[in-house]
Amino acid sequence: MFVTISLFLLAGLAEIGGGYLIWLWLREGRPLYFGITGGVALAIYGVVATFQSFPSFGRVYAAYGGVFIILSVLWGWGVDKKTPDIYDWIGAIVCLIGVSIMLLPSRQ
Repeated sequence: MFVTISLFLLAGLAEIGGGYLIWLWLREGRPLYFGITGGVALAIYGVVATFQSFPSFGRVYAAYGGVFIILSVLWGWGVDKKTPDIYDWIGAIVCLIGVSIMLLPSRQ
């Protein structure tokens, strides 16, 4: 489970970080290298997810979606300095419960 969680975290940071760099480039007028670096990070995200040991693409990406939501709330809080409200936290907890339901049962 440690490898699974680590891969989800790495994929999430690559996807959110890459998207954020492209956002800064296109919306905030930052230099082109922000966009290029963001594109590379997004490509890394696409590769990292394939290292998951689950046989089903759909299940991996559905579970990752919940992790992505939680990481996005944390990214907004830590990087954008936008404090999550109670609804953000409730939504993140619901997502964490959903991911746990999908990943914890031992099934093929």
